[in-house]
Amino acid sequence: MTQHLASAQPDWLIQLRDVRVAYPGGIEALQRTQLNVAPGEFLVLLGASGAGKSTLLRCLNGLVDATDGTVNVHGLQGGALNPANLRAHRQRCGMVFQQHHLIGRETVLANVLMGCLGRYHALRTLLPWSRSDKLLALEVLDRVGLLEKALVRADTLSGGQQQRVGIARALIQRPTILLADEPVASLDPATAENVMNLLHHICTHDRLTAIVSLHQVALARRYADRIVGLRNGRVVFDGPPAALSHELQIELYGAVSAASDAPPHAARLPEPSCAAPVPALSASA
Repeated sequence: MTQHLASAQPDWLIQLRDVRVAYPGGIEALQRTQLNVAPGEFLVLLGASGAGKSTLLRCLNGLVDATDGTVNVHGLQGGALNPANLRAHRQRCGMVFQQHHLIGRETVLANVLMGCLGRYHALRTLLPWSRSDKLLALEVLDRVGLLEKALVRADTLSGGQQQRVGIARALIQRPTILLADEPVASLDPATAENVMNLLHHICTHDRLTAIVSLHQVALARRYADRIVGLRNGRVVFDGPPAALSHELQIELYGAVSAASDAPPHAARLPEPSCAAPVPALSASA
């Protein structure tokens, strides 16, 4: 299949050069990959389970070490991501996980405050949270529409609410890069739409560079500036949503469900004003 290359960017924030990840036993989770990500881009990774999306994301925040090649981040000391600058990189790189990774017995506020831990020395974390940290946590909870849930236990929330807590926890880091690994995979379609609308709005308003892995082709087409398709650890598509044809989807997934085969020109949901939470969200979503 012919690879669709994204138009050359005069500037980049993240650059993968010949990045390859191989696991014990000879399993090559990610073949040699070249990828440039521009500042402020909303990039979606598409591909079936095992295609290499999660491995690529984890390379970008240092959770997985590249077997070969380098991950370069503009503005990072030394340029290339390495153990010496990993902590500094993670301070500016928020992560949203599929399974939320919340502490259920703690309050929503306490879970969001966990996102501040990377800014402090280990001994500092034994002290109570500062007033400024708490105010910032309340501010980001307000942005995701969960201010009224601040003192509620996290394990009493719905799946969509828990994912919004995960987004708030990433935002409290004040990141320049936001990575999201299948953030809506466990949600029903309506809630998934709400969460993606929220995520896209925040990234656009804050000019964050976002890299989001998804399974839902329709959501990728609606929200992505650019789509990168992976299969068997290899990039097989890199281009605008409109170029992702039915045939290319079959190449990525083997089959395409009618629900995912939405027209490339599908309109985005109306976006809220910068000062207000997304209108489509409700406290129960």
